[in-house]
Order: sequence, then structure tokens, then C-alpha cells
Amino acid sequence: MRVFLPSTLPALAKLLPAGQLGLADQATVGASPASASPASASPASASPASASPASASPASASPASADDELCGYAVTPALREAYASGDEEELEYSALTEAARASLRLLAADPAAPPRRVVLAADIPAEQVRWDPGPGEPGRVLVTGAVPVRLLAAAHVDELEAVADVRAAAEALPAADAGDEDAEFAVDGAEGHELAWYASQELPYLAE
Repeated sequence: MRVFLPSTLPALAKLLPAGQLGLADQATVGASPASASPASASPASASPASASPASASPASASPASADDELCGYAVTPALREAYASGDEEELEYSALTEAARASLRLLAADPAAPPRRVVLAADIPAEQVRWDPGPGEPGRVLVTGAVPVRLLAAAHVDELEAVADVRAAAEALPAADAGDEDAEFAVDGAEGHELAWYASQELPYLAE
């Protein structure tokens, strides 16, 4: 199944020679706050059916320990429930947008990283994925173990003109989490930029 994995450019530079995306590349993704708002994550034509989607059953009957799992985002039962309308492409876009917000959280934790959000699209066996929806993140999943580079289908990355807005959003994120309206506006400024698509063969150029 298609899973969107939040990352950063430094993490991308590490994973290519390592041959896999590991837990160390997502050290702070799991700290997503309950106050995150799903409103900006919805595609234009998808209307939310519920602000608090019901929890879904996990894909795996025997999930691994959270210490062995990566955070990702996908079209989950909870995401389908949250958006009553919208086709598969629109639902994937919503999952991608959730992953982009998680990438912003990684940037907020690493001010030295270039301020460009990175989301890696991977095709992962369904048995390695379990649902883990949370407030504002109906598409959240956990992936058992590291993800080999060979499973990466593409990358979605901010273009250079988004850098200033992404930097401001990363700096404002803690205040936005606390409900500051001006900070939320700054975060929305980053989310107004569409991520550019790169084929998996282009990943080495992004990592330079």
C-alpha cells in the first residue's frame, strides 16, 4: 500500500547510502500534539464528515513495539470516514498533506536542516502497516521496521520559493500547537505551497 513518510533533506542524504529509512530519521515525528488542526489537510473537494473520526482496527494482528515502528500516513479507514466525499486521489492528497505537516515538525526540531518539507512515497506491504489515527491525523499509520530504498516510489519536496514561508512555519509551530492564531497563520503560509514531485531516480540529486 502507498504510505507517505515524513522526512527532511539531511535525512534523505543519510538514507540513500544506508539503503533504508530508519527510526533515527524520524526522531521527533511521534510527538505530534493533539491540538493539530485537520482543516488545512483536506483537499478542496473533500468535505469532512466528522471532526473526530472513529478509531480503526489495525492492519496487523500482532503489531510490533512502537520502538520498532516508523510513522507514516496513508488512506486509512479513519481517513475515509473523516472525508465523506472525495476519490482515492483526493484521499491520498490528504494523507500526503498530513505527512507534510509531520515533516514540518521534523524541521522545527532541527533548525540546521534546510527549510524544505520532504515526504517520501513508498509502496509497503500491507502486513507491515497498522492504523494509528490520532486527533487531526486520521491518516496516521505505523510501519514495522526500516523501509528499504527500493520501496520508495517518489519524493514530494518544497521548491526553493517556499523556503522563507517554511522556515517561518517551522519557527511558529510550537506556538501554533498552543493555539496562537498568528502562529497558525504562519503555518498555513507554508501549507499553501504545493510540494514538487520527484521520481525515485532523482533522489540522489535532491540529497546533494
